[in-house]
Amino acid sequence: MSESLVYMTMENREQAANIGAVLVERRLAACVNVIPGMESLYWWNGQVQHGSEAVLIAKTRSALVAELVEAVKAVHPHEVPCIVSMRIEGGNPDFLTWIREETK
Repeated sequence: MSESLVYMTMENREQAANIGAVLVERRLAACVNVIPGMESLYWWNGQVQHGSEAVLIAKTRSALVAELVEAVKAVHPHEVPCIVSMRIEGGNPDFLTWIREETK
């Protein structure tokens, strides 16, 4: 088994907390971190955009990433939400076991 971190951006802290709660309640993530106040610069519709966002980081089993992505896309207001996953290559074995035990 392997675990992953899923990095997502949200419109604001409230949206990140709400979506994070859904992921934890559905056991698609063992836990999430909400980081408010991120500034973003990005290309969209042919021009540079600037905005304030919140970061949502979920800890989950790699096998659940696709389901987690679909759950977020179903409620995220952006046409193309930022949702990317990174496999965890190492860390505290007890914490990694906890992620596996607390997800479906």
